[in-house]
Amino acid sequence: MVILVVEDNRALATNMIEFLEAYGFECDYADNGNLGLELAQSQIFSAIILDILLPGKDGMSICQELRQIRGLNQSTPILMLTARDTLEDKLQGFEVGADDYLVKPFDLPEVVARLKVLIKRSSKRNTEIELAVADLTMNIELREVKRAGHVIELNKACWKILEALLIASPKVVTRQEIEHIIWPDQLPDSDVLKSHIYKLRQLIDKPFNNPLIQTVRGIGLAIKTSGDHSGG
Repeated sequence: MVILVVEDNRALATNMIEFLEAYGFECDYADNGNLGLELAQSQIFSAIILDILLPGKDGMSICQELRQIRGLNQSTPILMLTARDTLEDKLQGFEVGADDYLVKPFDLPEVVARLKVLIKRSSKRNTEIELAVADLTMNIELREVKRAGHVIELNKACWKILEALLIASPKVVTRQEIEHIIWPDQLPDSDVLKSHIYKLRQLIDKPFNNPLIQTVRGIGLAIKTSGDHSGG
């Protein structure tokens, strides 16, 4: 599980990241709001730890943008950290889309406990959704993919690639992100990814008139209809 930590206090962020990694989490880090939003829109995270008072874009604005703009982390759990402890501040945080709120100073074990609850809740919620673009659907709960009503059988790697593309659609998912999703621990030879992408295209696009999986040269892949030019 990869956590994005957006916190401008480097000492606090370092302690928090070390503690989270000791519990098996992987962490990415941003020390300002602009970088935090950029990372949240370009990579897939299990949860986001978000400070409110940040250089550049503040945490409230970041949270609100992530909830409004369809992208990789639109529904990712967000745990807000702040020195503000008034009820008004907390209500504002929930209003812009935060899932939980933790006031500084806090105990690191509580951060871990809250993250685990948020991620578990999010995973349960995600199993109930159906992803769709045009006539292509993916039912997470039933583990079933259909296009134009025809069931398509996918291996584990192809399923993960397609799921990432559908979640991000119509935005681009980079090849590095796809590799990390399939092989989080150790990357294989690059030809292996090419093989999986080729197989996915053969199953999803070749039997049908309108291809949905599109290559963005030098960046990665996107899944969208030919008339959708956003996010690419």
